[in-house]
Amino acid sequence: MVRINQLLHPPRKPADLRHAATVLLLRDGAEGIEVLMTRRSMKASFAPGAYVFPGGGIDAADSAAHGQSTRRATQSDLHLTQAIAAIRESFEELGVLLARHADGSHASTADIAALDRKAPFAAQCKARGLTLAGADVSVLAHWVTDRDMLLRFDVPFLVARMPEGQEPVADEAEQFEPEWIRPADALARHLAGNFFIIFPTIRTLERLQHHASVDAVLAACATEKPLWTSCPRAGYLQGKEARYMEHEPPYGELELVSPDGQIVHHLDWQTNVPVRLLRNVMRLTAPNPGVMTGPGTNSYLIGDVQSGYIVIDPGPADADHIERLYKAASGDIRLIVCTHSHPDHSPGARPLQALCEAAGQRPLIAGLSSAPTARADSSFNPDRTLLNHELLAPGLFGLKANLTPETGQNTHTLKVLHSPGHAANHLCLVLVEDGLLLSGDHILNGSTTVINPPDGNMTAYLDSLDMLGNACTEHSIDFILPAHGYAIGQAKTAIAQLKAHRLKREAKISAVMLAMPDGTLDDWVPLAYDDVDERIWPVAKRSLLAHVERLQNQ
Repeated sequence: MVRINQLLHPPRKPADLRHAATVLLLRDGAEGIEVLMTRRSMKASFAPGAYVFPGGGIDAADSAAHGQSTRRATQSDLHLTQAIAAIRESFEELGVLLARHADGSHASTADIAALDRKAPFAAQCKARGLTLAGADVSVLAHWVTDRDMLLRFDVPFLVARMPEGQEPVADEAEQFEPEWIRPADALARHLAGNFFIIFPTIRTLERLQHHASVDAVLAACATEKPLWTSCPRAGYLQGKEARYMEHEPPYGELELVSPDGQIVHHLDWQTNVPVRLLRNVMRLTAPNPGVMTGPGTNSYLIGDVQSGYIVIDPGPADADHIERLYKAASGDIRLIVCTHSHPDHSPGARPLQALCEAAGQRPLIAGLSSAPTARADSSFNPDRTLLNHELLAPGLFGLKANLTPETGQNTHTLKVLHSPGHAANHLCLVLVEDGLLLSGDHILNGSTTVINPPDGNMTAYLDSLDMLGNACTEHSIDFILPAHGYAIGQAKTAIAQLKAHRLKREAKISAVMLAMPDGTLDDWVPLAYDDVDERIWPVAKRSLLAHVERLQNQ
C-alpha cells in the first residue's frame, strides 16, 4: 500500500453515497432494440438537461412493499427493493406502470389514469388490485458516482420490458420529452452535440447496442448479478476531462495518483518532461513509440532529493532522453538498473552513466547479463549482477539503508525479483515501502508481451507470473508500473487475468494444431490469432512458436 506521505495530493473524504435505482424500459423496434429515455429538468441538482433512464432515490416504503410484488425465486431482498423503487419512479416520472392484475394482465391506461403520481404509490396499487411486477425487473449493471462529484449515488441500472398498451407521459416537473431511441442513435446524436448524456449512460448504451432483442438482454441478466460494476475515475486528456471504467488502461494510474478522485492528472503521452506518479516515483517516456513499444519505453526514477535516485530502464540511446533523465534527477543518480537487455531498454545505460561521470559521479549499471540466446542487438553486460531478492536503495547500493521505525517513512527500497520468460535475463523490482511492482516488459498495459524463443520461454514466463502473484501477497502490492503504458491497478487480479488469457490462447493454439497436425506456423497464426489485427500476426507468430514449444515439451 502506498504511503500517505508519498501521495501527491492530500487525502480527502468523498461525498456520502445516496441509494437510488434506475430502469431501462426496453422494446423491440423495427430496426432493433429501443430504450425509453427522457430529458431531466434544467433545474435538476444532478445532470441537469441530460437524457436519462427513469429512476430516483430508494425510500423506506419501497422495502416495505415486498409483500405487494412478484419476485423471482433467486431475487434477493435488496434487488427486490431496488426493483420496486424503479417501478415507483417510472410511474411517478413517466406514467409507466410495471404492475399486473390477478389474471396476469398488465396494468391498463385506465388503471394509470386512476392513480395519483404524488400520492403513496404501493397503497394505491393495492386498492386497484394490482401487484407490482418486481419479478419482471432484472439487474443489468451497478454504477457508483465518481469520487470527485459533490452529489454521489449508488445505483443499479435495471432492465424491464415495456408493458403492452402503455405510452409514456412525462410529469413535466422532473422529466420532459420521453423518447424511444435505438442505443446507437442516442450515441450518434450525443456525439453530434444535440443529445446530452452522461458517462454511465454512454457506457450502458454502448453495451446495450450489441444485443439484438429484449429477450437477449433479459437472458444476459438471468444470473442476478450485474454484468458490470463501476465507479469511474477521471483525468485530463487533450485538455478536457476524460472518464474511464476499471477495465480501461488509464484507470489504474488515476487510482494511484488520485486515490480520492481529484481530477488533476494529465494522461497525454509526452516525452519532454517527467510525469510524477508519487513523490518518490517519476516516469519519463522515451520518444520511441511504435507497434512494439506502444507510446514509448517508460524510464522510472525512484527516490527524492534527499536520497538521490535510481533510474530503471534508461531506454534507447537517445541523447535528448538521456539528458532529460539526468535533469529530472538533478544529476543525482546513484544507480542505473535495466530490467532486461532489449534495445528499447538497456542501450541508454552507458550514455547516462557517462553523463553522470562527466559531472563527477559514476553510478553503477546493474542487472543481469544477456544470455547466449539473446539477439545480437540485445547484448548487455552490467557493472554489477543483481541477485534474486537482493535489496537496493538509492542512498547505499546493495544494502537496505537505515530502515528503522524512525526513518522508514523516507526510504525507497527496491527488491530484485528474477523473472525470466520475456527474456532470459529479465528481472522485476518491488518498491517495498509503497507496494509497487516495476514489471519491465513482463506485464504491459493494454497488450500482452511477446515471448520470442530461444531467449524467450513460455513456461518460464508463466512460472514468473506465478512468482509475481505471490509477491503481490507478500508485499501488499496494489499497483504495477510497466515499461509500456499507464500504471496498472488491482495488481494481483491483473496478473491472474493475464495468466488466464495466456492459457486460453494456448488452448486455442492446441486445438488448431490438432485440427491441422501437418500445418506450419504460418498456417496456424490466422486461426489461433483470428481475434487479433492481421497486422500483428508477424509479431504474434513469435509467441505462437513459444506456445508450440511449450506444448511439445509437455
